[in-house]
Amino acid sequence: MRTNDSRYFEGALEVTHSPETVRQFEDKLLRQQADLQRAMLSAVEQGRETSTDDTQDVADQAVASYQKELLFSQGTNGHVQLTLVRAALDRLSDGTFGECLQCGETIGIKRLEALPWTPYCINCQEKIENGELEDPVRAA
Repeated sequence: MRTNDSRYFEGALEVTHSPETVRQFEDKLLRQQADLQRAMLSAVEQGRETSTDDTQDVADQAVASYQKELLFSQGTNGHVQLTLVRAALDRLSDGTFGECLQCGETIGIKRLEALPWTPYCINCQEKIENGELEDPVRAA
């Protein structure tokens, strides 16, 4: 929950009070976004280079097919991560960064420092992983 009180709370961050903290998270998210975009572009280029031509034997074709599937999986995971990063940047812009999208409580500062794109507090994340809550972010 956001308040107008400009201070740190036992491991949680009230982002509205600290422009420097907001800039630090924004910089970290922008770097992550650029890294993901580069990695996804690289995966696409590698996928194009992976050949499955008819001159390869069955084993080589299987390896090439596996490599393409792996690159596709990495690209899909990168896309999900990129979506989360962009959503976090949007939350920074609209002043809701640091609020759990499930319960509205403040996400702990240590969690945000480790995963600045996370949309959930640790309690809601655990409930999602245990199947107790639906993950509306990934379901979208």
